[in-house]
Amino acid sequence: MAGGRRAAGLALGWGCCVLLCCAAASKLEVSMPAVVEVESGGTARIECNFYIPGNGSYTYINWYYIDRNNQVRLCNITGSKIVEENTDYKGRLSVGEDKALSISRVTVQDARTFVCQVGAGSHGVGENRTELRVYKVPEAPEIVAYPGGVSVQSSDIPQIAQCVSRNSFPSPNITWHKNGEQLQPEEKMVKIPATLTRESSGLYTVSSTLFAHVTREDRNSLYHCTVHYWLQGQRRAVESRRVNVTVFYPAQHVKLQVMPSSALVKEGDDVKLVCEADGNPAPVFSFYKRDLDGSWQDLSSLADTNSGVLNLHNVNKSSSGLYRCQTLDLDDMGQLEKDVELVVNYIEGVHVKMEPSSSLQEGDSVRLSCTAHSPVALDYQWRDEKGRKVTEGNQLFLSNLTFETSSNFSCKVIAPSVPGLEQSKQVAVAVQGKPRIVAISSPLYVRQDEVVNLTCKAIAFPRPSVHWNVNGTAHEYVENQHIASNLTVRVNHDLLRAGAMCRVSNALGVSEKHIQLLEQKTSESKGVIIVAIIVCILVVAVLGSVIYFLHKKGKIPCGRAGKQDIARNTSI
Repeated sequence: MAGGRRAAGLALGWGCCVLLCCAAASKLEVSMPAVVEVESGGTARIECNFYIPGNGSYTYINWYYIDRNNQVRLCNITGSKIVEENTDYKGRLSVGEDKALSISRVTVQDARTFVCQVGAGSHGVGENRTELRVYKVPEAPEIVAYPGGVSVQSSDIPQIAQCVSRNSFPSPNITWHKNGEQLQPEEKMVKIPATLTRESSGLYTVSSTLFAHVTREDRNSLYHCTVHYWLQGQRRAVESRRVNVTVFYPAQHVKLQVMPSSALVKEGDDVKLVCEADGNPAPVFSFYKRDLDGSWQDLSSLADTNSGVLNLHNVNKSSSGLYRCQTLDLDDMGQLEKDVELVVNYIEGVHVKMEPSSSLQEGDSVRLSCTAHSPVALDYQWRDEKGRKVTEGNQLFLSNLTFETSSNFSCKVIAPSVPGLEQSKQVAVAVQGKPRIVAISSPLYVRQDEVVNLTCKAIAFPRPSVHWNVNGTAHEYVENQHIASNLTVRVNHDLLRAGAMCRVSNALGVSEKHIQLLEQKTSESKGVIIVAIIVCILVVAVLGSVIYFLHKKGKIPCGRAGKQDIARNTSI
C-alpha cells in the first residue's frame, strides 16, 4: 500500500510539473532591458524581444511612453506597416527589423519610461518597459580666485574662490580641495554653499563658493574644485585648474642689511641699506641713524619708504654708525625694528717725511718715510713719476743722488682687505747744484752765409738760464730737470773764426762750453779734387804700360838673364 501511494504521489508530482511547464510555454512573453543610457544629442535604441508559443506571429506591436502615469502611444506596427502617432517624437522615431525602437537627437526631456506592447491573437497581449536615462557630461569646471585677497586677521570667514560647472545632466555635485586634500564644511572655519540652476535646455549649471579662514602658510597653498557625476553606473570626476589666493598677513620678522657687504664698504662708495619684512602687503619703512649723543636722526626723507631702501651716496668716515629700520603695519599698527652697524673703511693722514729735510746736493743720500691711518691693515708701495713700482714698504732709501735722480716719487697706501681702497701722496726729490752741460752741437760743419741751429742742453736745479755770446734767435725747451736752447744764426767770417760760447747759470754756479764751427767745402771744390784723382789714376796707368812695353823690347834689364849677371858679379 505504501509503495502504491508513493508511486501515485510521484505520478501526481510529474503531472503538475508538466501542466505548469505547458502553461508557461503557452504564455506570451515580452523581455526588455530595465535601463538604457544615452548621451544627450545621441540616438537611443530600446530593444523589445518577445516569445509567442507555437512559433506564432504577433498581431500588432505598440510603443508607448509614460507621461504622468498615462501611456501615450508613439507608433503602431501591424505586419510591415508602421503608423507613427503625432507626438513630440514624430520625425525622431524609427523601428528596426527586430522591432527595436530608436530615438534620435535625444534630449534630457526624453528621460522617461518606454513600453513595448505585443498582441498575439489567442495568445493574448504582453508588454514590458525600459527606463531611458539621458546623461550629459559636465563641462570642465571654471574656477576663479577671489581677486581682492584674503586677510589672516579677517573676523568673517573670507571668500577664497568660486567654481562653476555648466551643461550637465543629471545634476552633479562639487567638492573643494586644498593642496590635494578635500575640504569639508566646518563651523566658523569652512563654508561651501552651492546653487543649482536648470537651464532652458534642461541641462544643469552648478555653482559652488569656498569660504575659509587662512593662515600665513596658505600664501603658497593651491586650491581646486572637482565636479562629480554618474555615468553608466560609475562615479566620474573632472578637476579644475589650481589657483593661488593672495593672503594678507602682518610681518613677524624684519631684516636689515648693507649692500654691498658691510666689511667691504670704503669711502666714496654708494651704499644701499635694504630693509625686508615678511609681511604682505609690505609695511611702511622708516630709517634712522644714531648720533653721538645717543639720539636718533630720522633719514626717512632720503629713503624709499615703500620698497624699504635707503640710498647713501659717496659715503665717508662720518657715514659710519648704527642704522635702524622700523616697520609699521597699517592693518594692526604693529611695529618691528632692526639695527645694523655700517663701517666705512678709509685711509687718512697720508704723510711722507724726507730725511734730511735740507737741500740735497749731487752725491747725497735721502730716506723717505710714509705713514697713514686706517682701521684696517695697510701695505705701502713706492712709485716713480711714470707710475713704475720702485719698491715696497713704508720707506724708500736713495743714495748717490744726481740731477737725473731728481723726480717726483709717490707713496701708494693700499688696504688689501678692502678692494679698491687706496690713497697716494707725492713728494719731490730735488737735487740742487750748478748747471752741467750734457750736450752741444760741436763741432759743426757749416758754409758761409748758411743759416744754422746751435744746440746747448744742460741739467740743473734750480732751473738755470742759458746765454749765448753771439746774436741770433733763441728757443728754449724744458723737460724735467733739463733745459735745451736752440740758437738760429747766419754763418759769417767772424763766427767761423771764433765759434760760439754757451753759458748756463743758476744761483749755485755757471758752466760754459765752446761750439766749434768748421767750414765745409763747396761742391765745386769737391769736383776739382775728384777730377785730379782721376787724372792721377790715368797717368799711373799710362806709365805702367810704357814700362811693360820697354821690358818686352829688352830695353830694361829686368829679365832672367839680367838677374843671372847680377848674381855672377856678386859671387866674384
